[in-house]
Amino acid sequence: MRLKVLKAWVVMAGLAILSGCSTLRVAYDTGPTLSWWWIDGYGDFSGEQAARVKDGIRSWFDWHRTTQLEGYAAWLAGPRAKIGESVTPAQMCAWYDEARRLLDPAVDRGLLAAAAWVPGLTESQLRHLEQRYAKGNDEMRRDFLQPDPVKRHEAALRRTLDRVEMIYGRVDKQQLQLIEDGIKASPFSPERWLAERLRRQRDTVQTLRRLVAEKADGDRIVAALRTLAERTERSPDPAYRDYQQQLRSYNCGFAARLHAAMNAGQRQAARERIKDWEDDLRALRAPVGSAAP
Repeated sequence: MRLKVLKAWVVMAGLAILSGCSTLRVAYDTGPTLSWWWIDGYGDFSGEQAARVKDGIRSWFDWHRTTQLEGYAAWLAGPRAKIGESVTPAQMCAWYDEARRLLDPAVDRGLLAAAAWVPGLTESQLRHLEQRYAKGNDEMRRDFLQPDPVKRHEAALRRTLDRVEMIYGRVDKQQLQLIEDGIKASPFSPERWLAERLRRQRDTVQTLRRLVAEKADGDRIVAALRTLAERTERSPDPAYRDYQQQLRSYNCGFAARLHAAMNAGQRQAARERIKDWEDDLRALRAPVGSAAP
């Protein structure tokens, strides 16, 4: 369905990479089933549609396991080799950009698979998609747009602290203060994020309705989905693009400052975690057969 749904398979792999050694293998091996549940929550597929989607998911995971995981492991080796050194904001941004580029083939493969689902979509399914969007937006408001500024800050602190400690382990009081100060100074705006999210959702539903109404062929559907993906990655709103660039620059600097504040033990813990993830990705690459959604 929308790009976020199409990215579910990619996100599954990405979250697994960041979830820890033992969890990574379990998450990836159950990925086809979990992805089916997640995607069906948006598409409400049944019968022949469901079989086609499940086949697409299995095929994507087989391709992804055999062609993409080694590249992800090789990418992790770059940050691991530099973990004991000072890292500049520019280097942080370069690693981030490289990771995004690594995901592009997986996203495009998902778009090609999903193109086969579009002709069979019904108006009832598109209304279901809109309802699922609305539910997700309510969840986003609950998690990121708390009316109480104190509660909003506390939620942001918990999210950021979880990510930092997943890499480096427990932080001390000075490091915690650095994180708190960084959150307060961040240009991140959940209001702007929500507005852009709503635009993307409208764009997606309008595109799908148009493709179904026009009985578009496969080539036109793929082209439309790729255009939709491009508008998701690069907003047509110049003001939002400027905001994204500002946020990206800030986050790269923030990550570099946090890394500089970590002690030798924390950096060694990060190095060991990243090495475990590399090893797991290479182990997962070994063919084990397809899991059925």
